Amino acid sequence: MTDLDSSGIVPFLREGPPPDRTTFEGWQQWLRTRGTFVPAPRMAWEEYAAKSPRKQALYDLHRTATHVNLVLQRTPMSDNVAALMNTRLRNNALNFEPGTRDGLMLSGGGFQGKTATACDVAAEFERVWRTLHQELLPAPLPGTRDVVAPVVYCKTPVRATPKGLCQAVLDFFGEPHPRTLHLLIRSVRDALQAHRSTALILDDITRLRMHRENDQDTLDLVRDLMDMNVTLVLIGVNIPGSGLLREGRHDPRSGQVIFPAKARRSHNDEAATQTERRFDLISLDPFDYSTSQGIEAWMAHLAGTQAQLRLLRAPEDMLTGGNMPEYLFRRTNGIVGLLRRLIADGCAYAMSTGAERLTPETLSQVNLRLGNFPGLDFEAGEMPDIPADPLLENPPEASPEEAAQHGLRRPWRSGRRGRVRWPRQPCVPCFAAWTPFPTRPCPATSSACPTGSASPLPPWSSARAWASTRQPTPRSTGSRCTTFSPLSPNARNRSPAPPG
Repeated sequence: MTDLDSSGIVPFLREGPPPDRTTFEGWQQWLRTRGTFVPAPRMAWEEYAAKSPRKQALYDLHRTATHVNLVLQRTPMSDNVAALMNTRLRNNALNFEPGTRDGLMLSGGGFQGKTATACDVAAEFERVWRTLHQELLPAPLPGTRDVVAPVVYCKTPVRATPKGLCQAVLDFFGEPHPRTLHLLIRSVRDALQAHRSTALILDDITRLRMHRENDQDTLDLVRDLMDMNVTLVLIGVNIPGSGLLREGRHDPRSGQVIFPAKARRSHNDEAATQTERRFDLISLDPFDYSTSQGIEAWMAHLAGTQAQLRLLRAPEDMLTGGNMPEYLFRRTNGIVGLLRRLIADGCAYAMSTGAERLTPETLSQVNLRLGNFPGLDFEAGEMPDIPADPLLENPPEASPEEAAQHGLRRPWRSGRRGRVRWPRQPCVPCFAAWTPFPTRPCPATSSACPTGSASPLPPWSSARAWASTRQPTPRSTGSRCTTFSPLSPNARNRSPAPPG
């Protein structure tokens, strides 16, 4: 499966760039290719070792592709969203009366799978709708175009204006852009009607800022789009707190947000309730680890994730046994996107070091960084907060003998500017619990630790980046700490040096 085909291309590698769902051609390409990826076959360590270096390299590439293309799993939260969205799309598509169609707002934090869940439901709806359309209306209708687009997917511009939103919708169909706003709105209306569109998904709607006049006009345009016989699905981060709607409370039974009635009236009450009355708001929450149902759902999700991994020495309960579920939850706060990123990077690290399994110590070597997503808006809350590593927050203590043997010293300040000087990187296996850096020969004994093999050290940039998050403690001249933990924020390994 990992050999080259007749065209000279590895089967699991993608040909060309990923599909752009904001265009009709890209959306159709994503519909055709979604769910077609074939994961790497399972293989024992003995079978892998018997392969040639070339076949091992190809199999490693296939495993890496498998770990970064994990199948989207269903969760209780996503099932609630899918049920409500599917009902709204079908009811509005079968409604032949003219008037405003009820919309749907999907809210949640960053990296929680809002877009993936909504697009998955929309793709299934389009499949059913196209099948029904081909059976009932096989011939083209007069006044319409041959290209049928039941679902239109667009992204809200960062600096949204009514013209920019209209241009984003027209770009999906490849239509030209008129110059005036009136002609733009008319072109959007004609395009949606000509292509027989029934659903319009607007992603990143919380990029709208209600203190900007252009964004207020854009929200008015969104309301006008509901009169074009399409179902609007708005996706955003923390929609109740963004100003698009009045403050509401979350109903845990239905998963929707209930808006209370106002006690007093003002001159703008009707305008304030116009949006909330036209949309149903549902939230896609992360996993909850405080209830038995939440723990059961989290364990089932971890079991489904582990079934897709292809590590050669992974036990059956690698993600569900011991304290691994608690560690993964504290490391990701139950956010699906962070868990996928942590698992993929952790598998890559385990493969590169030869461990071929995931443990809390192995995952502590992985730093989650989300700054390499250029399409996300940090101000809109699309980048979630990354929790700290629990192993670094609660490190085990070192005995005085271990601290004295390995010459542990605190960071100190030197020079006129009081620059902080950090000791050299620690010897990991000598403490059997240190995880921020790979292993290396111990500077005190000048020999490799018997509990693990030495591996290349990371560059100083990563060490200083990790150390910059810790508060240094100045030391006095000639002092040496011998009773603090090597995993504490101020602990580092340093060979003996003269005082001062």
